[in-house]
This record gives sequence, C-alpha cells and structure tokens, in this order.
Amino acid sequence: MNVTRNSRMSPLDPTAAEPFYRQIYDRFRSAIANGLLKPGDRIPSARALTKELGLARGTIETAYSLLAAEGYIQARGQAGTIVTPGLTPQIAKASAAPRTERVAVASDFRPDSILPFQMGLPALDAFPRKIWARLGARCMRSMQPSDMVHPSVFGLYGLRAAIATYLQVSRGIDCSASQVFVTSGYRHTLELIAHALFKPGDRVWIENPGYPPTRDLLGLMHMTSVPVPVDADGMIVSEGLKLAPRARAAVVTPGHQSPLCVSLSLPRRLALLDWAARNQGWIIEDDYDGEYRYVSRPLPALKSLDRDGRVLYAGTFSKVLLPALRLAYLVVPQEQVQRFEDVSRTFVGGSPQLTQAIVTAFITEGHFARHIQRMRKLYAERREATAAGLESVLHKHIRIDPQPGGMHLILRLKGRRSDRRLVARMWDEGLYAEALTDWMVGSSGASALLLNFTNISTQRGAETLGNRILKLV
Repeated sequence: MNVTRNSRMSPLDPTAAEPFYRQIYDRFRSAIANGLLKPGDRIPSARALTKELGLARGTIETAYSLLAAEGYIQARGQAGTIVTPGLTPQIAKASAAPRTERVAVASDFRPDSILPFQMGLPALDAFPRKIWARLGARCMRSMQPSDMVHPSVFGLYGLRAAIATYLQVSRGIDCSASQVFVTSGYRHTLELIAHALFKPGDRVWIENPGYPPTRDLLGLMHMTSVPVPVDADGMIVSEGLKLAPRARAAVVTPGHQSPLCVSLSLPRRLALLDWAARNQGWIIEDDYDGEYRYVSRPLPALKSLDRDGRVLYAGTFSKVLLPALRLAYLVVPQEQVQRFEDVSRTFVGGSPQLTQAIVTAFITEGHFARHIQRMRKLYAERREATAAGLESVLHKHIRIDPQPGGMHLILRLKGRRSDRRLVARMWDEGLYAEALTDWMVGSSGASALLLNFTNISTQRGAETLGNRILKLV
C-alpha cells in the first residue's frame, strides 16, 4: 500500500467488519510500522482524502485523531500533517495499540463509537474547532481561584443567562436565568424533574413510538409509563385522556417527534396545555433538535404557549454542538424555581465549570447562532444527498418518509422484512441503524430503519453505503 501525499489510496473494503475510520487508521499504522511511510513524510490532508474516498470528513478526522493521539502523526498547520519525526518502524510496532473487538449491538442506547449512519451525532467534521480552541485557551488563561472551586449545582450563571437570552429570541420562551438549570444530559434532566415533582407510582404519558430511554428511566424510578399513540399530527391527546386522564405528566417532543419527526399540531398543543392546567399535570417538552427544520422557520416552542406554568422545557447541546460536552438545560416555571434549587442541592454535583465557560463565550459572542445557521443549511444539503443516494440503490426495498426536519431519515421497509433483523446484519457489517419497532411499546408497527445523515457528506458516499445495505436486505 502506498499512502504518500501524491499517490492514491486504494479503496476501502465495504464488506469488512471494521468501520471505515478504523480501516484508515490500520492502513496508516501498518505503513508506518512496515517502513513504507517514514518519519517526516507528509500524508494526505483530511480534505483530500475525504474527496478521494467519498466519505464524511469526520470519518477521516476520527482516524487521524486516533493516529495523532497514539503518536504516529503530527499536524503542522499549513505545512500539513506528517509522520512523527523520530518514529522508527520498531517503535511503531512496539507502540501499536491492541486491536479491540468491534462492538456488537450495545446495551447502551447510544454507543461511544463513530459508525456510518450513527444516530445522535451532529456533523463532526463541521464543528468550528479553531474557534472552540481559541475560546478554550482564553478561558484557561483567565482562570481565577474562584473558577477552581466546586461548580454551582444550578449551572454557571453566565451560561444560564446566555441560554435564557437565546431561548427568548429563537424559541419564543420568556424566561429568566434563575429558571434555567444546567444538567449533564437528557437523562439527568428527566431525573431532576422526577425528584422534584413526581413520586413512585405516578403515571406519565409517553409517545408511542417514542425515545426508549424515557420509558426505561421512568421504570427505574418506579413510575408507570402510559404509551400514547402518535399520528401525523403528533401525540393523540384524546387517546391519552382515555388511557390515563389523571396522569401526573406527559413527555412530548412537539418540534420533531422522536422518532417520526412530525410536529405536534396547534389544536393538540392547546388540548395538551388545557389538560395540564385542569389536572395540575406537567408537560415535559423535549426540544432535542428543534433548530433543524428545513421546509420553513423553526416552530415556536410549546413552552411559548404556556400561560399556566405547566411546561418544563428541556434542551441540549448534544445535537447542536457535541455529545462529548455532556451539557443540557432545563427551564422550569418561575413558581418551581425554589423547589428545583432545593432538589439540585441534594442530587446534583454540577457540570465542569471550564466547559460551561467556553459554551458561554461561544453563545454570547455570536458563534452559536451562526453555527446553527450553517448546520441548518448543511444538513438540508446532506439530507437531500443521502436520501437520493440511498434511494437510487435501495428503491426496490425501501421508501423514505418525507420529513420537515430532524437529523435522521426513516427508511420504510417494503414487504415483510424485519427491521430488527436487518439492523443486526448492518451492525455485523460495521454499519449503524436503529429499528423503529424497538421504539414501539406493545404491538409492533411497520418495519423501518432510522439512519442519521449528518455525517454523510456526498451522494456518492451514500450510494456506496447503500450498496453495502443492499447486500444485507
């Protein structure tokens, strides 16, 4: 194999068990260990290799990051990336990381891998790393002793204020910084709400199909999930009233229903708010990717219609920035601030203050809003390219749902194919997918695949991946 700067890299193996980023990593590591690449040799840029192989740039950068972390290569800015000086083949062989077995379908709902179509990941190649690094360095340099103590369990006040300002402008939510609580993710948010407002035995409406960790977490806290069906207008509130009219709460994703991506219609939003007001119930609005709507402007949040203080608004930085930040937030009604402060003092340890400081600067200096605007445009392009590429290869076997927004595609399987069986086969071939029937409670609905498109950069790349799926259908 020759992978020098001016030569072409031989195609990757689409049938291999290893994901593409691992194949790239293995090739470069082997070339260095065998002396084909020598210390100081320049390797192709991530941009060049992205174009050559037709993969998402994030896939290439993940391989390069792994090589750099293990000392095989060094980035030299405009001078390019080179094999680490002084790294002899003997050293490379001795330092080679042991090959780990590819993860099977993980017990964690979202594994810590990077596979084609992996759900829950934003466009890793499009993250503004240079801006982030500059802000991070500045925050580090300006650290004072007061920044080194235990972080506030409510969240850094500057971040809470920045979130409140952003929500007022972008989501129509009128709130103050004191109503915003910073958490470490959706699960932590839901747990905080449960400790503050629920008790064991309470019944909670959940969407069906709906986000699996919601029902799992409620079950672990000894609450009863009441699956309420979803149609083209979102949760069918009338069905919830039949199933459990005196439920304590409802968990909904009104912007883009998770996973069907439909929006909760205005009549149903008003019906849900009326139910909560009359029954002193709570509505948990999970607005996990409400910014990403491609057919029109993002819809106002359900919380913006709340006049009785019954909606708790949950947002996250995982989808718009990075899951690795482990930062999310919760907006509570003004009357509940004291209750949530009391519960936070008991159950919350606080999130890293340095990370919160960087996110605060990212928002207040305008980078956050610009990043979302860029991603909205990029995702619209990638969604179209991925759908076109997959449809050109798999049109006899699938139908892709039209969706107004979101970060994933829904591929309806024609015939009587099992989505769970196909998902298992895809995992065996190093491809990620989730089965829609795994999001259902009770009788299984139509089989469909959930595939993320944010890290698929070209139609050609989608076609290549589609051909891999075609062999498994």
